[in-house]
Amino acid sequence: MFFELAPAHRELIERVRLLSRDKFASRASEHDRRAEFPRDCFDDLFAAGVYAPTVPVQFGGLGIGPPNGTSFVLWMMTRELARADLSLARCWEGHVNSLALLTGMADEEQKRRWFQGVVEGGDTWAAWSGEPLAPKPGEELRFGTETQRVDGGFVVNGSKVFCTSASGARRAILLVNLAGKGGARHSDSPESLVLLACDLEDPSVSVDSSWWDPIGMRATASHLVKFDQTFIPDSEQIGYVGQYLEQGWQTLFVPHYAASFLGAAEGAYDYALEHVGHQKKERDPYVQHRVARMRINLDTGLLWLRHVADLWKANRREEAQLAASQARYKVEHLAEDTVREAIRACGARCLIRPSAIERIYRDLSFYIRHDSDDQVLASVGKSLLGLAHDLSFHKV
Repeated sequence: MFFELAPAHRELIERVRLLSRDKFASRASEHDRRAEFPRDCFDDLFAAGVYAPTVPVQFGGLGIGPPNGTSFVLWMMTRELARADLSLARCWEGHVNSLALLTGMADEEQKRRWFQGVVEGGDTWAAWSGEPLAPKPGEELRFGTETQRVDGGFVVNGSKVFCTSASGARRAILLVNLAGKGGARHSDSPESLVLLACDLEDPSVSVDSSWWDPIGMRATASHLVKFDQTFIPDSEQIGYVGQYLEQGWQTLFVPHYAASFLGAAEGAYDYALEHVGHQKKERDPYVQHRVARMRINLDTGLLWLRHVADLWKANRREEAQLAASQARYKVEHLAEDTVREAIRACGARCLIRPSAIERIYRDLSFYIRHDSDDQVLASVGKSLLGLAHDLSFHKV
């Protein structure tokens, strides 16, 4: 689908598309099987000069993303990665979203120091909030961090889970609450939420890879991470306490999830078209219906993302925040429907490994649970009805 984009932005998207097609897609199955962070793909993104898209130009980055009205370009880069490997796209999301946060909230000295590590050294960043209230089935563990204010900084104790890129990141933004456990999503005191940059080479930080054994999104390496008297100095605090939720930063990232969903669905569509051609099923009217529905779904998702991006670009903030949740909800269901149509068009053989659709089916099924679509829809409804609502984490 054609959209008006600057030639330089089109070239960036094409660069990522070619990397994804020629290198990343063939690696996805092995990364998934091993549940390992896709380090080789990140190294290729660094070598290709697209590793720091949301870092400002004056610090050596590409200067695209939310602050500059070019979110759509970033989302299309992410879409191409997800087309090859949804787990890779999720790790990338965490990295570039973290850099966008630093762009908007860090002070100048922090930006200079941290962005140099990214642009020159290939440092990978992540952002971790996960402190779920309930364990996984059969588990008695309880998760959460306690953060204490001490002279010169903070001391963090406890554990976080769903720590994407835990075995591959150099630094992580920790979303912790000074009032007690809960991170951001489950915190009862959002005004106490503080963001801290954690050096993951600190010996007080350890990764437990045994916890992460999901059916999908395996290569995100979203392990359990433990903090044992981890001291984080004041110089590593990002912004002021409560700033993340007060300024609605999470709402900037909501449509980024949708871009990944859409990319995974594009991958299923690509596979289905190739399969249909090999099987000489082009004249089957039911296959024609399914192919048409898939393409309509994908184009609808693209239009939603462009709509949200245009609202942000026009600085229509409240409309953009609401549309972001609408797009996130709608694209989830468009992507699910597209994958189902692809499976029906291709038959049971497409669910036998190492089929790309088999992995896409598992990955998408897992990733869309990042937020409850029921709660996302309720948040949209509350907003339209003039009721109190939360478009960041869609709390009841």
